[in-house]
Amino acid sequence: MHELSIAMAVVDQVASAVREQGAGAEAGAARVRSLTLRIGELSGVVPEALDFSFGVAAEGTVLADARLLIETVEGRARCEGCGRDTATGMPPDLWCGACEQALSLTGGRELEIARVVLEDPEIRQGDDVPEASHVPHR
Repeated sequence: MHELSIAMAVVDQVASAVREQGAGAEAGAARVRSLTLRIGELSGVVPEALDFSFGVAAEGTVLADARLLIETVEGRARCEGCGRDTATGMPPDLWCGACEQALSLTGGRELEIARVVLEDPEIRQGDDVPEASHVPHR
């Protein structure tokens, strides 16, 4: 399951960035409330497996109690022949139905850290943090 190695890399990168920014240095390390990842539907990453792996990778880190939010990015392709831009679908269809030429992928392979929300000491624990979810992004 390569999702565990992805989760570990994401946790390491975010924890390192939190330390480098000195967030919460006076009172110890800041805690991450939520983390949003953008994952392309053609990236080969299984969101459910990544969600599970994130919980394991985050144990004992500043992300231990963080909510993982996943935005799914639709696979997109463009035809160089006629200029048509289209969704690829899953499994991807990389052939232009209009002019019968091969399509070039333009989206759907993303694997990005989109947003990190740190704990605000002014907000009580449990306030207004969405549950883990898979949000389509087009």
